[in-house]
Amino acid sequence: MTREKNASVFPDSFLWGAASAAYQIEGAHDADGKGPSIWDVFSHQPNTTHEGTNGDIAADHYHRFKEDVALMAEAGLQSYRFSISWPRLLPEGHGKANAAGIKFYSDLIDELLKHGIKPMITLYHWDLPQALQDIGGWESRKTIDAFEQYARLCYNEFGDRVELWSTFNETLIFIGMGYFTGAHPPGLADPKRGIQACHHVFIAHAKAVKTFRQYRAQGLIPDNGQIGFVNVMQPHDPITNSPEDIAACILADDLLTHWLYDPVLKGEYPPHILNMAQLTWGVPEFAPDDEALLKDNICDFIGVNYYKREWVAANPDIDNTTINTTGTKGSGQAFGFKGLFKFVHNPESTYTDWDWEIYPEGLCIGMMRLKERYGDIPFYITENGLGAKDPIVDGEVLDNPRIDYLSSHIAAAESAIKQGIDVRGYYPWSFIDLLSWLNGYQKQYGFVYVDRDKELTRQRKKSFFWYQKVIQSNGVTR
Repeated sequence: MTREKNASVFPDSFLWGAASAAYQIEGAHDADGKGPSIWDVFSHQPNTTHEGTNGDIAADHYHRFKEDVALMAEAGLQSYRFSISWPRLLPEGHGKANAAGIKFYSDLIDELLKHGIKPMITLYHWDLPQALQDIGGWESRKTIDAFEQYARLCYNEFGDRVELWSTFNETLIFIGMGYFTGAHPPGLADPKRGIQACHHVFIAHAKAVKTFRQYRAQGLIPDNGQIGFVNVMQPHDPITNSPEDIAACILADDLLTHWLYDPVLKGEYPPHILNMAQLTWGVPEFAPDDEALLKDNICDFIGVNYYKREWVAANPDIDNTTINTTGTKGSGQAFGFKGLFKFVHNPESTYTDWDWEIYPEGLCIGMMRLKERYGDIPFYITENGLGAKDPIVDGEVLDNPRIDYLSSHIAAAESAIKQGIDVRGYYPWSFIDLLSWLNGYQKQYGFVYVDRDKELTRQRKKSFFWYQKVIQSNGVTR
């Protein structure tokens, strides 16, 4: 899909980028002093990932980052969002730093800047050092202190060259699937432990924000440096107008949206949900300074990862937390917590092969709903993309559905800007094909294809050249 307009709605300062995450792209899982992460361990256990796939090699970005950055420059990327592997810098999670790990990210940042590409760093994209998990992981306040040390190390080493930072990526997923459904490490299904772990994540975030601002005030980070938090943005709508479905939808919003956005944008939990959690499980438990830390360290911006909307229904019967990891459309079952709510399919909607609804308007609607609750906050669209099995025809990767998907979502971002939403950048997921945590390498998202049968050779997809034109025209051509 290509469309021409006369003028761009996107401001000149708008950042056209792309995104990735360390475990999914870097490989070199034990190279040059890197310690094991929880994903290095978890993915090697039986029946945890699709066909036993793991990130041991991934796209081997660790050894090929210059080649990959050259492709980013060719595409015209103005910014690149990537995460740092905590155990690559601190193999034990704290203590002595690994010089080789620091050098890798320093060299990557320099290479990006050499090509005029602005780095956006995510400090935590799920790969907790296994050494910290061994002492309790996010359930332990020791991990909060370790994260603060890790953040300080990153600010010290990279803060002079990086303006855009976020602390955590998608608490909904790594806490929800790690502690509620058991599909991610540490593989638990214990709401009480999960709620407390989630609270510790928010306190770690607040401490990292506080430290960031101290560094910025001291001139160790640029004056225009900003720090945010990246959340899933998953708008919920009731499948019918029945009072039961509407109530279920409100509950889904409270538990899956407001609980995760309020602490970083309002500095507090939704009071009625906090009260419910503490009455039911006695958590989260607060340390004396926790309340003030949350209140005093609101984000500079929010990153939103938007892929889909969920239709919500009342749920008197379904207790299922498995998801479609096969890529066979329709193989997924209704996901739900009995007595709370469930996610159901709308027969009038369009879905991907992984049963994710394609609903571009939700990108605009979701940000509008967040603005209504939190006011005029800056947004970065930190992830948005189509997971698919891309066809190769006569040697060319013809990912036309991805072009259509992204084009329609860029139009939704344009609509949001027209309606007064402060959208500052767009980072499709992902720049290059990489490991999908539970889906292996069959689920492709990138502008660049990685041929796993030919020594990980990179190949530009049709979408690569399309996005190149989008960037060149500041969103005019799409």
